[in-house]
Amino acid sequence: MHFIQTSHNRQQRASVGRSLFIWLQLVIVTSTATTISLMQGVASAHDTWVQSGSLGARTNDVVYVDLMLGNHGNNHRDFKLASKITIDKCTLNVKSPNGKFVDLKPSVVDFGSAPKEGYWSAKFDSQESGIYEVLHTLDTLHGTIRAVKTAKTYVLVSNSPNDIAKSSESKPIPINKNLEIVLETPIQELSANHVIECAILKNGKPRPGVRVSFIPRGAQLADEMDPKFEKISNETGRVAYTPEEGNLILIVAHDIADEESGEGYEKTYYGATLVLPVPKRPLLNSDSLDLK
Repeated sequence: MHFIQTSHNRQQRASVGRSLFIWLQLVIVTSTATTISLMQGVASAHDTWVQSGSLGARTNDVVYVDLMLGNHGNNHRDFKLASKITIDKCTLNVKSPNGKFVDLKPSVVDFGSAPKEGYWSAKFDSQESGIYEVLHTLDTLHGTIRAVKTAKTYVLVSNSPNDIAKSSESKPIPINKNLEIVLETPIQELSANHVIECAILKNGKPRPGVRVSFIPRGAQLADEMDPKFEKISNETGRVAYTPEEGNLILIVAHDIADEESGEGYEKTYYGATLVLPVPKRPLLNSDSLDLK
């Protein structure tokens, strides 16, 4: 009888040990999954971007600008809407060719049927010829993460080929703050099968080693790194990409600064976007504006 009890006790202890082992495994797996989920949540925060209908516009006309949130799928590479940014903490300005900034926030219209659907849209008058730069910024906290975003797009306003030619004398000026994408290709030269050159800057200095995605609207990028649409900035912070067709192209760059902490946040997550409405032909050689 004593032998039977001892054997029974051993079986009980073995059963308890197995249960404890299984429980510990579940705890480890759950903790690991939670950690990975949190890390992915930080790394996969939504992007903001601004876009206009086309690259070219006439003087004394109305230009519409949309502020959008998304690019959440396929590891920040799907160029699709996902929710809608809260406008309160955003800036949305347009810089005219004479250097004057106009705040577009007072005139934004909500193009969504629910608080987290659709996007924001505003308009401005193109009163003079030259390059208009639309700039959006956001600096906010997501839990213990500080999110800093910069978004740009451009509109070339003209009434004649001479106006477009004169615009070649003007180049986008970096804001020299946070992470940003600076277009280096002359705007009037943008077109299908023409190289797009950009510089990635952080606080005004070249940022090498940054993964930059060039996402044509409607394109499906491959899993992981897609060498056709993605480049790594070189030692001077520059990247280049040649579009195969006319299309809207969303250019995206991210940078996580673990060492940048402060009151209420443990790290800083930077995001930068630039949307280019690439025409099939350069505006200087195009009749898209019916230039005479």
